[in-house]
Amino acid sequence: MSTPPAPPQAELFDRPFSFYPPIHGVGHNEWRLKEATWSEMVVRNTAEDIEVAIPRRYFGEVSETDKPVMIVGLKQELEYRMGTVWPVRKPVLEMPAPVLAPPPSPPEESSKQELRGIAAVLGISQDRTDTRITRLILSTFLGLAALVLVVWAVIRLTPETRPSFVARDQSYLELTRDDDYYAVVRKLGPPAEDRWRPGSGELQYRALFYPDRGYAVILMGTKREDARYIGAMGLGPDGKGWTPLHSIEYARGANTMGILRSLPRF
Repeated sequence: MSTPPAPPQAELFDRPFSFYPPIHGVGHNEWRLKEATWSEMVVRNTAEDIEVAIPRRYFGEVSETDKPVMIVGLKQELEYRMGTVWPVRKPVLEMPAPVLAPPPSPPEESSKQELRGIAAVLGISQDRTDTRITRLILSTFLGLAALVLVVWAVIRLTPETRPSFVARDQSYLELTRDDDYYAVVRKLGPPAEDRWRPGSGELQYRALFYPDRGYAVILMGTKREDARYIGAMGLGPDGKGWTPLHSIEYARGANTMGILRSLPRF
């Protein structure tokens, strides 16, 4: 027998090994080196009756360890066919030819017309411009209507924001808590109507109506002749109103506005 060939075959004699990547077409990937020449290496499968010569140019590096098995690298994937090995040639997929776009349709007669006004500036058709302007006007109108509705609801539902009736004159501002019936008459003149509201409690109320002025002067006291000024009630434009217009600071800093608000018309 001739001298053993040079590495890597020297490392493969009497040792089982596996190829990586495995040879296509062979189910069992365990081989032994049978013979080596300067141009090829003959290997035999340990499980199948396959013996094949592989050119040296396909051999790569050998693993440093044989645990669990020695690995012999192949520089190219090989396939076993008709008693020999062949390089695996992967099919090349051809890209489909691009689909040609259909020829552009002839422009419509309307598109040939020259754009005018805002349509020419924006580069859009006249119909689209008219539609956008209509939508803008409609949106603005609806927004204003919603705003008016909100303001009306706030004024209607919030007592503090309701407009108060203002009397035609404000001479009642000259009245003080020390003014009795005669003092009021001296400052405002005789009332058109004088009403007395006796109550079950200690305090009584007297109302001096001045419909021409738009308010009634309210006096309070234990007796009719001792009643003193505590405020004025607005009668409204129709004379049927009953809203506090003026109050005074009463004993110990208390204000009479609470009394006027709870006082029913009489």
